[in-house]
Amino acid sequence: MMEIIENINSVVNNFIWGVPAMLCIFGVGLYLSIRTHFLQIRKFPYAIKTTIGRMFRKRNASDGALTPFQAVCTALAATVGTGNIAGVAGAIAIGGPGAVFWMWISALLGMCTKFAEVTLAVHFREKNTNGDLVGGPMYYIKNGLGEKWIWLAYLFAAFGVLTVFGTGNATQVNTITTAINSALLNYHVISEGAVSTSNLIIGIVITVLVGMILLGGIKRIGQVTEKLVPFMALLYIVLALGVVLMNIRVLPAVFVSIIRGAFQPSAVTGGVVGSMFMSMKKGVSRGIFSNEAGLGTGSIAHACADTRKPVKQGMFGIFEVFADTIVICTLTALVILCSQVPVNYGAAAGAELTIQGFTSVYGDWVSIFTAVAMCCFAFSTILGWGLYGARCIEFLFSEKVIKPFMVAYSLVAILGATVNLGLMWSIAETFNGLMAIPNLIALFLLSGTVVKLVKDYLATGEE
Repeated sequence: MMEIIENINSVVNNFIWGVPAMLCIFGVGLYLSIRTHFLQIRKFPYAIKTTIGRMFRKRNASDGALTPFQAVCTALAATVGTGNIAGVAGAIAIGGPGAVFWMWISALLGMCTKFAEVTLAVHFREKNTNGDLVGGPMYYIKNGLGEKWIWLAYLFAAFGVLTVFGTGNATQVNTITTAINSALLNYHVISEGAVSTSNLIIGIVITVLVGMILLGGIKRIGQVTEKLVPFMALLYIVLALGVVLMNIRVLPAVFVSIIRGAFQPSAVTGGVVGSMFMSMKKGVSRGIFSNEAGLGTGSIAHACADTRKPVKQGMFGIFEVFADTIVICTLTALVILCSQVPVNYGAAAGAELTIQGFTSVYGDWVSIFTAVAMCCFAFSTILGWGLYGARCIEFLFSEKVIKPFMVAYSLVAILGATVNLGLMWSIAETFNGLMAIPNLIALFLLSGTVVKLVKDYLATGEE
């Protein structure tokens, strides 16, 4: 029976994260870019001024809301995860350096997709009976497309609830336990026999921390993410830049290998990666999986922002994809390629490849930093997805189920730390991809609304 489920899931998963789905996400991003006259490029300086310029401005949000900066930090908390460290390494190993180029292309179009998602989420959001601002794909489907499309909204919310326990929690906790145990074993703090006890302790600690933060409500989530996300991102960026600067002489050759490898991967990988299609597939899928543009999840956090200007908050969507993929994922790629650590092209690789890039410059002590970074990245992802799951289950049922959901979601951390969940990882990834289908349909049908909102906003001359 288990083998049948595994085979069915494998077929569905290969389709969801395969060529048709990527073409749909790519296509909707291109369609939105054309309809907005490539807003993400035309207004990029304004987007950076609007976002980074407001980050350091102190302000308080009204009850049941986040400040615009807290909203983007909560969204980034969910997207800037272990995939930025391990996923990019995997893309380079399987698709060659050229995968990085296609990752940039997917991010360029993804900026417009995420902009549209955030703008629609703020425009069509509601207030629940607790007075909290709620929004996201299920709300812009319901309020933007009307009753005949309500089934699509319920479909998105159902896939969201099924996804969060695996993608948002258990897999992330597993990453945290692996990172901590690896560091403890490396420095002989614990023995191999004590790993299971260590896992249980880590699981309980994460359960308590996640429960305390999520049960504290939207404001507490925002207060934690606005401190954790900038700290972990800046620390990672500084150390990654250090690797690049120490190997600055090879940087021009690295960029040549990225551009050449995008179209002639065999020339860069020695014939191991011979297909331009493989390089493109790995780069695009890595970009999509990292920044979540097209999945619609990030817009759930942005809908909580205390703002009356949907388009202005949409600019945070552009910044979010830029920060996640163009900055952090690119730096990970440069750490691997500039440090010239041996890459076994054609074979699967993960965080260990990125760690080798850091240790080649800083020494073994930096493995402690990578363990801390992976823990921070994973923990922030758990918090972001906790909010997404709460909003999805609230849409399906009511606000009364939020606290029981938060408790159940927190307890999953113990399972993630102690049990080999096997098939659950793959099933969660499948449901994660399935969330994109109703969202992409809605974005396509509501593209006219996005265009009108942009025109109306720009006509005010506020910029």
